[in-house]
Amino acid sequence: MNVIVLADTHIPARASRIPPIVIAALEQADLIIHAGDVVTREVLEELRTFAPVEAVIGNMDEPALRSVLPVRQTVSIGSKRVGIVHGHGGATALSVARRAFPRGSVDAVVFGHSHLPLIEWVDDALLFNPGSPTDRRLAPRCSFGRLSISDTGDLVAEHVWI
Repeated sequence: MNVIVLADTHIPARASRIPPIVIAALEQADLIIHAGDVVTREVLEELRTFAPVEAVIGNMDEPALRSVLPVRQTVSIGSKRVGIVHGHGGATALSVARRAFPRGSVDAVVFGHSHLPLIEWVDDALLFNPGSPTDRRLAPRCSFGRLSISDTGDLVAEHVWI
């Protein structure tokens, strides 16, 4: 299963459209996870033209999205449970991500908000921030992510640098 992971797209504030390299990846996606700050319903609908989308609300999303997206959710990728949360509302996005789901309830947490790409294992759970494809802030480059299941059944996360 090819899962494309996005967060903090901030369209149209940070970019006028989804970057072409992201579009190319989306065309091959089986599932799209968006960890918030989609910003507009139009961008969410565009993502849905490529593959099913599992998304959560971010702090910059318009009111129309606040009525249709949850604050957090859990999805299955093969036998793995992946929690999704934006990451705002706490001291750091990482601390919010770590507290968003009870320990042992998920195999991974996908989050955004900080725009800082991260792959870290904590207590047998993957914490994965794909970064932002449009606004790098303090990161060296813009990025998005990919999740897959290895031949041995392990969850594999990677960044795609733009």
